[in-house]
Amino acid sequence: MNKLENFVKGSWVTGDDEGQILYNAVTAETIASATTQGLDFKAMIDYAHTVGNPNLRKLTFHERGRMLRALAMHLRNHLEKFYTLSYKTGATKADSWVDIEGGIGNLFSYASLRRKFPDETFAVDGDGINLSKHNTFMGHHMLVPKEGVAIHINAFNFPVWGMLEKCAVNWLAGMPAIVKPATITSYLTEAVVKEIIASNILPQGALQLLCGNVGDLLDHVTAQDVITFTGSKSTALKLKKHESILNESVPFNMEADSLNCIVLGDDVNPNDAEWDIFIKEIRKEMTAKAGQKCTAIRRIFVPENKMEDAWKSLKQSLSQTVIGNPLNDKVRMGSLAGQSQRNEVKQQVQKLLASSQLIYGSLDSVEVTGADASKGAFLSPLLLMNSTPFASNAVHEIEAFGPVSTIMPYKNLDEAIALSKMGKGSLCSSIVTANDTIAKQYVLGAGTHHGRILILNKDCAKESTGHGSPLPMLVHGGPGRAGGGEEMGGMRGVKHYMQRVAIQGSPTSITNITNVYQQHAKSIQSSVHPFKKYFEELSIGDQVITEKRIITSEDINRFADLSGDHFYAHIQTTNFAGTMFEQQVAHGYFIMSIAAGLFVDSYEKNPVLLNYGIDELRFTKPAYPGTEIYIKFTCKEKLPNDKRITNNAEDFKRGDDIEKGIVKWLVEMIDETEEQVGIATILTMVAKKN
Repeated sequence: MNKLENFVKGSWVTGDDEGQILYNAVTAETIASATTQGLDFKAMIDYAHTVGNPNLRKLTFHERGRMLRALAMHLRNHLEKFYTLSYKTGATKADSWVDIEGGIGNLFSYASLRRKFPDETFAVDGDGINLSKHNTFMGHHMLVPKEGVAIHINAFNFPVWGMLEKCAVNWLAGMPAIVKPATITSYLTEAVVKEIIASNILPQGALQLLCGNVGDLLDHVTAQDVITFTGSKSTALKLKKHESILNESVPFNMEADSLNCIVLGDDVNPNDAEWDIFIKEIRKEMTAKAGQKCTAIRRIFVPENKMEDAWKSLKQSLSQTVIGNPLNDKVRMGSLAGQSQRNEVKQQVQKLLASSQLIYGSLDSVEVTGADASKGAFLSPLLLMNSTPFASNAVHEIEAFGPVSTIMPYKNLDEAIALSKMGKGSLCSSIVTANDTIAKQYVLGAGTHHGRILILNKDCAKESTGHGSPLPMLVHGGPGRAGGGEEMGGMRGVKHYMQRVAIQGSPTSITNITNVYQQHAKSIQSSVHPFKKYFEELSIGDQVITEKRIITSEDINRFADLSGDHFYAHIQTTNFAGTMFEQQVAHGYFIMSIAAGLFVDSYEKNPVLLNYGIDELRFTKPAYPGTEIYIKFTCKEKLPNDKRITNNAEDFKRGDDIEKGIVKWLVEMIDETEEQVGIATILTMVAKKN
């Protein structure tokens, strides 16, 4: 029998014993066995600490991001192989698309996120803080990658996405990973990891894989490690209480299965577009992955006067679902992951039936297409109804992790909010309503108990990713029963794998440490104007102090005529009594334009390709006629700007083939009293020398 391999310390190895037998969820045929017996788990952590971590930490965010992009492009070349294995888990093509290409999509998404970070091995967090009267002492925050390993213990339902959505984040942050997928579907994870390793894109030690039991791995974790867990609440709590995790204060991110809910707004009626949207969303969430999703809808709340119409519509919709072999193009719902999983779902449903009734589906029989229902782990969609949700605890506490949902009535929106909270915390909730006042009341009332809330109506339904789709740039997690953790979330997710450290010192020291110019730091004066320097030649702190220019009333009048901005404060004849101003005041944008005229070296071609934008522009003091201003223009930060990947010749004609970077410049606008009139950060695109 084929035995799955574990990737340990840079080598593929098998465990010592026979291990757990893994079966095709559709045909019950044997696929392989999996075991980690005999592996040296402490050595795995040591290897990640001493090899993988240093290799990733020495790369910059942009290098790590390009690594993710290359890996995503490589994996896309092997989709057919992954899909073939995914069908054996019981997943349909649509289910597999979410798992496989959704996971790869996370790599692409986090690869693009590198642009939000500096081209450094660390990141600056937030703004600098002046801590002194004479501007010689300040504070700032930095983020540095932790020196440990990210240990990901994943669920069986998404063997690819579950790995890639987490690894994309820790790799971008600069930490290696040890991945432990749920054994029952680990054969698909193994196939993806084999391609990752074969690509040679990741540095040595960045990834290790366990196909089987976690062994004594957690006995050896340190305070620099991070553990993430996705799965049942009971298992998560056992792991979270592990002695080493408690003693070492190891960050433990828990994403537990939750009793997510959907609410039908009282404004929605059976003939409305939102009614159909509501019904379709529930059917999709019940049948996608055969309901084996941590985000699936388990509780359905409907106004009590619309209950009968709602459950009848749901029954009609569910009856159109073709169940069977995922290889059949007509099939829309496959099997559960295995017989043991099906048995567990049935047991949980029996508990729910003590206080609810089954109104659609059967626990004992299911009609399937292209498969043998007695061999495969098939189960009918099961719709339950509970007429007394406030008197029934089970429906808010027991989860059947399959195609199972319970519909319940509510009298008013306050009741719907209260019922949603009875799940004691969920990953996500949805409300279907065309009334934003209702939506706002629900969000503000229920927001404390849900990690994500979808407001669904005809305006967004066509492009909505749906109730159960976590997105890389939004946090995925939830309070209470859902675990209290966060995964992904764009930059927020990356920061989970980094240590935030407050630094204090002079502006010059902070500038030299962060490679971001801080106001009042020492500057670099040069006879060569910064605009005449190529990207590589520019240094942080390169500064121009310009000549002075006096603002006149005529200047202000001409700018008002040119721009069309005749706001009363810019008109010379205005009676300024009772206003904030003493007399005619210069337009803020005129001050910014003067600044550009003073600092721009514009008489011949130079490496500056174009103005890329303005950030953080503030006007801090009125400038009246007679005000004399000058500019301090300082190189603040440098960021790479990758060439666009394209085969379109027109793109190259526009200059996309030019090697270039983005330079941020601090623009300080100062008057004759040495007080600041305005401040901004402008961005320019600058050519590289080579």
